[in-house]
Amino acid sequence: MNETFELSGEYIALCDLLKICNVCDSGGAAKHFIAEGNVRVDGQVELRKTCKIRVGQQVSGDGFTIRVAAP
Repeated sequence: MNETFELSGEYIALCDLLKICNVCDSGGAAKHFIAEGNVRVDGQVELRKTCKIRVGQQVSGDGFTIRVAAP
């Protein structure tokens, strides 16, 4: 899955982004998914569940890539 997410604010928490983009079914599942080391932000493994994702960043993992863009 390749997706572009249009960010309307300054940032979005990583766990919220995964939930909104349907990578995970819930916020709790997203937090567990991140804690297991399954998510990369700009190519680096990210373990902080509430990492601030901003315009221009890319979030990826096995089978998904989300590019964060301005609206």
